[in-house]
Amino acid sequence: MDHHQESNSPLKQLFPLSSSPFFSTFKIKKHIFVGISLLISFLIFSVTFVDLVGIKPHICFGFFSSSSTKERRDDHVCDFSHGKWVRSRQRDVDGTSYGEECRFLDPGFRCLNNGRKDSGFRQWRWQPHGCDLPRFNATDFLERSRNGRIVFVGDSIGRNQWESLLCMLSQAVSNQSEIYEVNGNPISKHKGFLSMRFPEHNLTVEYHRTPFLVVVARPPENSPEDVKMTVRVDEFNWQAKKWVGSDVLVFNTGHWWNEDKTFNIGCYFQQGGKLNKTMGVMEGFKKSLKTWKSWVLEKLDPESSYVFFRSFSPVHYRNGTWNLGGLCDADTEPETDMKKVEPDPIQNKYVSEVIQEMRYEHSKVKFLNITYLTEFRSDAHPSRYREPGTPEDAPQDCSHWCLPGVPDTWNEILYAQLLAMNYTTN
Repeated sequence: MDHHQESNSPLKQLFPLSSSPFFSTFKIKKHIFVGISLLISFLIFSVTFVDLVGIKPHICFGFFSSSSTKERRDDHVCDFSHGKWVRSRQRDVDGTSYGEECRFLDPGFRCLNNGRKDSGFRQWRWQPHGCDLPRFNATDFLERSRNGRIVFVGDSIGRNQWESLLCMLSQAVSNQSEIYEVNGNPISKHKGFLSMRFPEHNLTVEYHRTPFLVVVARPPENSPEDVKMTVRVDEFNWQAKKWVGSDVLVFNTGHWWNEDKTFNIGCYFQQGGKLNKTMGVMEGFKKSLKTWKSWVLEKLDPESSYVFFRSFSPVHYRNGTWNLGGLCDADTEPETDMKKVEPDPIQNKYVSEVIQEMRYEHSKVKFLNITYLTEFRSDAHPSRYREPGTPEDAPQDCSHWCLPGVPDTWNEILYAQLLAMNYTTN
């Protein structure tokens, strides 16, 4: 075919009419035929290959199927961190809840017992966008955890979550009086290490109080008089040897990483054995996360340890700080005004980045992101309904949570993420 023929109409080149009165003979150019043949061969090979390796094949050219994106999303773990609070049907509340009579609760978290009149804060459930949160199954969780250890490490908000999980799991135990603290310590008013054993499943659910995760100790010799203690950002907590071998670890920190809990009480940062008074709080926080990362990668088995770092739990002090008249007792329902919702704290960004760095060396390290969903729940704090004996003029508690309450949802998400990883200790 010469250049003059190629300059004719492309339609005539591809589909010239035959002399037959009944049929049109399509004389396709050789190079077009070869190209189409190669494309078809490639598609057949691709579908066959992905089927052999166990991957669902999808047509993903956009104009073929509008549902392909949804199908691919459903093949992966749902993002439980974004959604909305919806009113629960009564059976939803009864299905996974416990009461304030649960003996593992601190008095300060029993808000109705402490005088709160409305119980509406209990009647909400979290509905993620685009998927459902699996129903919490305490029987299944206990069975998956048989002969194992579930460990919470962090500040008192971590204890809040630990007590919630104890009460949720105990609902599946026929004789709850058999659950005991391994060292005989009372739960209420006890600080430090607590370990509750579920004898029927040979399971311990533990709490270790370590607000900074790293070591807090005396400052180096000859430090200035205003330095009372230091946070050693490059030394992981001395209790950490107790956590090795745990099956599930839930870490948290954040509420002590501020100037009130550091500089204002004479607490500064230390690295390499040397005091550093110029190190800022968030710089110290980032360095401590690197120390946590190193410990996890060095000490924990990536095949058997499921590690979570829970995100920052919001506080809701209005019209003042915690020690200057801040309040949260006016709200009785989740926040609906998005203008009042605080942006994601910078701590979450740093935690997320560190976990991303770890994903190839320890695939079972996950970010338990509860900040956004919790930000709406200014109605669910103890506020002025604190434990009996608290002075009337004492600051309101707008950082911890009434139980039953919001931390139950954190544990539902924890359970869902474990399910997604096929968690079991057996």
